[in-house]
Amino acid sequence: MKRPQIASAQLLGTESIGRLLVQYSVPAIIASVATSLYNIVDSIFIGQGVGPMAIAGLAITFPLMNLVVGFCTLIAVGACTISSIFLGQKNLARATETVNTAMVLCLLHAVVFGTLTYIFLDPILRLFGATNETIQYAAEFTKVILYGTPIAYVFIGLNNIMRATGYPKKAMYSALISVGVNIILAPIFIFKLEWGIAGAAWATVAGQTVAFVWVLCHFFSKKSYVHFDFRCGFFSIPIIKRIYAIGLSPFLMNATACFVVVFLNKSLLSVAGDLGNIAVGAYGILNRTTMCFVMIVFGVTQGMQPILGYNFGAGNWPRVKKTLYRGIWIGVAITCVGWIITQTLPDQLSRLFTRDQEMIDIARVGYHIYFIVYPVVGAQVVIQNYFQSIGKPMWSIILSLTRQLIFLVPLLAILPKHFGIDGVWGSMAASDFLAFAMAVIVMIFNTIHFNRLYRAGTLTQVIHHRSSPNNNTDTDNAQTSNPTH
Repeated sequence: MKRPQIASAQLLGTESIGRLLVQYSVPAIIASVATSLYNIVDSIFIGQGVGPMAIAGLAITFPLMNLVVGFCTLIAVGACTISSIFLGQKNLARATETVNTAMVLCLLHAVVFGTLTYIFLDPILRLFGATNETIQYAAEFTKVILYGTPIAYVFIGLNNIMRATGYPKKAMYSALISVGVNIILAPIFIFKLEWGIAGAAWATVAGQTVAFVWVLCHFFSKKSYVHFDFRCGFFSIPIIKRIYAIGLSPFLMNATACFVVVFLNKSLLSVAGDLGNIAVGAYGILNRTTMCFVMIVFGVTQGMQPILGYNFGAGNWPRVKKTLYRGIWIGVAITCVGWIITQTLPDQLSRLFTRDQEMIDIARVGYHIYFIVYPVVGAQVVIQNYFQSIGKPMWSIILSLTRQLIFLVPLLAILPKHFGIDGVWGSMAASDFLAFAMAVIVMIFNTIHFNRLYRAGTLTQVIHHRSSPNNNTDTDNAQTSNPTH
């Protein structure tokens, strides 16, 4: 008789797509919403409890936080995609080896990146646009976050794999635990203990630490379908290569976002004159708002990932297409809601973060211009992550670069010179629309290609060849299981 969790994993190939999207996406959405909410709550506490310059200082840390997340998602996304594909191929041994390897890589990345960043923190923050008025706040916040990078990397990395290997609700609970602890502690640390902006960072680290323990307990338990097994490898070179290949897309997305935010901060400081720091703070408010809705879409894509990976690994192309199309419509619906809210309630949103009227005025215009094409952003995000989920990282990388770099940077070099701050917001909107158009074109051609392979009956062979750890036709005993089961 099959274990309940094995049967649950196999339902990815048989259960209705709608039911699976609810089962996997709803917990991921709840976790994503909770994560974005605690980022927003942190910003609200900082803005109301410390002041507008603290909000501007927090905005300066966004590029660095993108890099912190980028080096983590490089491992997390690659590992959870590979483990899903291996499970679709009934290769439990390789899925276990992927989890083992991901754990080691998360720790290595955290130590190397965290240490180097801490050593050169002040020059990095200056490069990212920190001024004499904001660098103190940015440094206080970032130093505390860097202390917790090993805990954060393992928590985020393994939590993604937990969801991909059939435990979406437990992954949701992990995020809720982290968020709950953070929201409880943040006002205590900021207002009661008067730790200022560093208090918000300590609350974040505390929440991640509790969730880190929860996630480790799951993967050390032999009751978990995929768990740590010392008889499997902990540093598989072929798996490491595939993790980096697939994870390169979200890493580049975060790395280019880092570069672009630096460019945005510099542009705002340049065109806004004496209101430069206020304009950077206004962008920070817009950034928190857009991430709230984009994180919900990411929750949808995280729920789609195990469904796409499993069925693609099994060669079930019709189910892959159906999942993609439903995900696109859901993503568009979410960003349409974001568009309606930001166009009708801009001042109310800004006042959550600050009482500074100049910052509110600048943010209002930003909401109206930046979010004008926001409904199509949901489709672009889903399509980009679709390529990631089926193990085609190159297209995912290209699509991430179009929105974050290829279209946006030239526009930022031109429009602000003619339209000032409005040109900054307009550049972001135009880039979003162009990236959406590019994503749709690539998706259409990719769908035509896989339709042909599926009709010819060769799709499964192509997939197994590409997903082999050694990239050859030997599937490495793909039907074998982990010896512990």
